[in-house]
Amino acid sequence: MEQKNSAWIIVSIILGISLFASAFVLTQGIKSIRSSGNEISLKGSAKEEIKSDYAVWSGSFSSNNVELQTAYQDLESTAQQVKDFLISKGFSEKDLIFSSVSTMPINAIMQNGMYSNSIESYRLSQTVEIRSDDVDKIAEISRISTELINQGITFESYPPQYFYTKLADKKIHMIEMATLDAKARADAMLKSSGKSAGQLKSASVGVFQITPPYSNEISDYGINDTSSIDKEITAVITCTFEIK
Repeated sequence: MEQKNSAWIIVSIILGISLFASAFVLTQGIKSIRSSGNEISLKGSAKEEIKSDYAVWSGSFSSNNVELQTAYQDLESTAQQVKDFLISKGFSEKDLIFSSVSTMPINAIMQNGMYSNSIESYRLSQTVEIRSDDVDKIAEISRISTELINQGITFESYPPQYFYTKLADKKIHMIEMATLDAKARADAMLKSSGKSAGQLKSASVGVFQITPPYSNEISDYGINDTSSIDKEITAVITCTFEIK
């Protein structure tokens, strides 16, 4: 009988401890929910169109001759033709940046298809670069520069790169707009409960996406498109507001 009573006492103690522990956990859970219920976190975004205000274009030309000196003279003549052509299209001489000359010996090929040690000819090449804030003019020269081929010049035009130089100021503006968007979203979500978003408690700015218009391209590391004159800049920010 005494053993039975002892067993019931032990069970009662264990049950009591369990109920107390459950009540404690439940109370702490309620406290946690109340605490998190005082804040709301969500994302805001902003998108705007921008137009590039600076551009860089380059092209290359070359000459090939069995004599190195002759190849160099040919390249000098070609460089002058390129210069004259670009000046005729409205650029000044100071706009043109010519690189140093690159020299590549071309080895003769033997009957077995292997290269020999003897030099068959020399290929010399040079690039010309133009930097300008007239982006439309750069776009045009990149298209029409291949007219040099009609003059017998081996010329290759590279795709221009377009930049927006006021990006630092624009980013500040975009963060501001994205934060306002997050606030508006928070107010809309809380409206039905009669509450609104109050003080901003914290904010985390994501990477900026600068893409061609109508592009759905996105990257975790951000995108900075240089291929198009007109672009779209998108900013995303995660905000936590106090609920009032």
